[in-house]
Amino acid sequence: MLHTLLTCVCVFPLPIRNQVVEMFDHAYQNYMDHAYPADELMPLTCRGRVRGLEPSRGDIDDALGKFSLTLIDTLDTLVLLNKTTEFEAAVRRVLSDVRLDNDIVVSVFETNIRVLGGLLGGHSMAVMLKEGGQHMQWYQDELLHMAKDLGLRLLPAFNTSSGLPYPRVNLKHGVRGPETRTGTETDTCTACAGTIILEFAALSRFTGDPVFEAHARRAMDFLWEKRQRNSNLVGTTINIHSGEWVRRDSGVGAGIDSYYEYLLKAYILLGDDLFLQRFNIHYASIMKYISQPPLLLDVHIHKPLLPARTWMDSLLAFFPGLQVLKGDIRPAIETHEMLYQVTKKHNFLPEAFTTDFRVHWAQHPLRPEFAESTYFLYKATGDPYYLEAGRTILDNLNRFARVPCGFAAMKDVRTGSHEDRMDSFFLAEMFKYLFLLFADSEDLPFDVEDYVFTTEAHLLPLSLSTAPHASSIPSNRTSEEELDDSNFDWTCPNTRLLFPDPAFPRNLREPIRSAVDKSCPRVARLDAEPGMGRPPLRAQDFMANNPEHLELLRRMGVSLIHLKDGRVQLVQHATQAVSAVAAEDGVRFMQEMMELSSQQQKEQLPPRAIQIVSHPFFGRVVLTAGPAQFGTDLSKSSTGVRGFVTVAEPYSGCTEITNAEYVQGHIALLQRGQCMFAEKARHVQKAGAIGGIVIDDNEGSSSDTAPLFQMAGDGRNTDDVTLPLLFLFHKEGNILLEALKEYREVEVLLSDKARDRATTPTSFEPVGQSQISTMELDELAPEEVTPAQEEDSPVDEDTSPAEEVRPPEEEAGPTEAEADSAQPKEERDSEKREEPEGDTDSSSQSVDELLADWREDLEAFQQMEKDEL
Repeated sequence: MLHTLLTCVCVFPLPIRNQVVEMFDHAYQNYMDHAYPADELMPLTCRGRVRGLEPSRGDIDDALGKFSLTLIDTLDTLVLLNKTTEFEAAVRRVLSDVRLDNDIVVSVFETNIRVLGGLLGGHSMAVMLKEGGQHMQWYQDELLHMAKDLGLRLLPAFNTSSGLPYPRVNLKHGVRGPETRTGTETDTCTACAGTIILEFAALSRFTGDPVFEAHARRAMDFLWEKRQRNSNLVGTTINIHSGEWVRRDSGVGAGIDSYYEYLLKAYILLGDDLFLQRFNIHYASIMKYISQPPLLLDVHIHKPLLPARTWMDSLLAFFPGLQVLKGDIRPAIETHEMLYQVTKKHNFLPEAFTTDFRVHWAQHPLRPEFAESTYFLYKATGDPYYLEAGRTILDNLNRFARVPCGFAAMKDVRTGSHEDRMDSFFLAEMFKYLFLLFADSEDLPFDVEDYVFTTEAHLLPLSLSTAPHASSIPSNRTSEEELDDSNFDWTCPNTRLLFPDPAFPRNLREPIRSAVDKSCPRVARLDAEPGMGRPPLRAQDFMANNPEHLELLRRMGVSLIHLKDGRVQLVQHATQAVSAVAAEDGVRFMQEMMELSSQQQKEQLPPRAIQIVSHPFFGRVVLTAGPAQFGTDLSKSSTGVRGFVTVAEPYSGCTEITNAEYVQGHIALLQRGQCMFAEKARHVQKAGAIGGIVIDDNEGSSSDTAPLFQMAGDGRNTDDVTLPLLFLFHKEGNILLEALKEYREVEVLLSDKARDRATTPTSFEPVGQSQISTMELDELAPEEVTPAQEEDSPVDEDTSPAEEVRPPEEEAGPTEAEADSAQPKEERDSEKREEPEGDTDSSSQSVDELLADWREDLEAFQQMEKDEL
């Protein structure tokens, strides 16, 4: 097998390398024929995109400065692909046609990485070719002179007290004065301020003028100083004047990505240990908090154990490549595999996708980051698997994105619709990495090991590390003690020594492929783990209060995190499993949790109403309740279900009801916990109840502060359940229990929405009341909630702005894999609690006081909703 693979490697890259060149020619020539000198090509209409002549696309257009962006961004790609003649012609065009003094406001970040980087990369290539003695003999550093001119036009943006640049600058007028039409911004993204050092330092060292590098270093120093000192993470958006974090979520994707990249690459290019020290400290925190292999999830910088969102953006696809440069191969393989499987599932990486690998934002503007990581992993491992991944990228581009006038961005990866857009980075980056992936060393006109790639894949020579530069560049360096880096390796590991088993990468990839494909790769379990000796744990069987189940989760690398609000978060780290087989079982377990949740999202029911209609309430009190996905559908009932309430014994409702004589003909009150919702419903139905209300025992929970949820079944057929079952949080449930305690006969109406209180009859036969029994609860977790819609009603009504559907697992225990989270799923805590006899609240408040508090909270909540609307 190994010999066969090696044979394939030697044979099939040759035509693919040529195919990459043909695809580049198709894109480049159509830009030159139909768009130049415009900034970008519009491939569907075969014309150039000129800013001001086309409808504004918002911030995206800030990259366009009427400076033939695509041509400048493509200069060094031409050289790498052995198109020396075309390069020479392109340089002459840039020198004769491009102006940099346009009265136009551009993004400092985009102009730096695309235009300044493109000019510097073109200059590097021109110098290299001139030294070769055959080409560019006429060249006299003209591109460098243009780069310095542009650098000087960007410098006014750095005139802030912090040293962080304004996000935009007018190429002609700077940032001050009304004619600039900019300079009023207060915020910038971390990557926008922290992705300057490579280009500005290169410009300083090429020209001998230290001012550029000094400003870039000052911005980097300020970001480092403003990191969160406990987590050592940075936020996404920062105030350029005060240094306060505006957005405190932290990840490795959009808004932050290239800041981390430039810390490591600044060390590689400039040889300054300070950058490596800072990168290593950040990297340790990334791996501690953000990395949950194969996922990379944003967290809060002040509370890094709390996820900030449950989806990922496609820009983080660069990170496995950066991990290769760092020398951390294993997580790079894992994350890349996840990205590859998502790519195969949707043909391209969606602009954002959920942690269960569904589309979150459907666009794909032909981003190159996945190709970049594929190249670096192949270079590090030599594994032909990455050639297959590169072939997938090529095939999908030709099948789905290629149009007669170039390549069009995908407007929606689900439908295959196009957008009239071909960004300059497609030519600057995509074809560089794909050509390098499939080319042999003799196909390259120079040794790429002598260069570092910028974030736009422009080539800067490593010789700049020894170029003359000012040794007195000011820097806010912190103490050496704080930057102690003694625990970090300073050399890249030898992957052959680290992973001598050729099957190692495959063992890492298989569980991830299984999760994304929702497949089960092993039919029979012939290699059961020691101490397990049985089929792996299934999500529908999981009990959070079962010690054996918790031990099985631990072996699979799945851990439970108890949140302060009583819920439990499920997190899986494949690397913490006892074996690759157990890790695979863990991935499958998490996937099953996701599927259970996904099933419930197909039916999103609005909240229900529990209206207290007996004396002295007369319909004035309406409690918002969560529905069940089984039993009577109250939305199809014109009258609802009305009856007196009584407390079931046992209160959990998890065994046969012992006070059936009181429950019969009544609506049973039950406590959340210990068993599934459907099981409770069956027990009270058997006892003759006409309905059931499950009350949360998580003290303080309320529908005005927590999302409602739909109570799901137990994974079996629930057609036998014919009564309605509703759920109340603790605060609303306590109102009902206090009313029962004080008035003994309490009648309620269960309905889809409250009825007019003026027409609510209240005279009914009194019914005896049972006592609340004492029992110790092993709480499981209810099914999570789907967005619930508010119900309009003429009476006071407590509604929840959002609900989430929890998977049909145990009513309170299992952790659920959230529909938009591939690995964590929030659930109820499984701690044991004791229910006090005859009272569900330690408070001695009267029902009137409880109602007053409840109304006050409700009014505040409703006012908040109005403010948001």
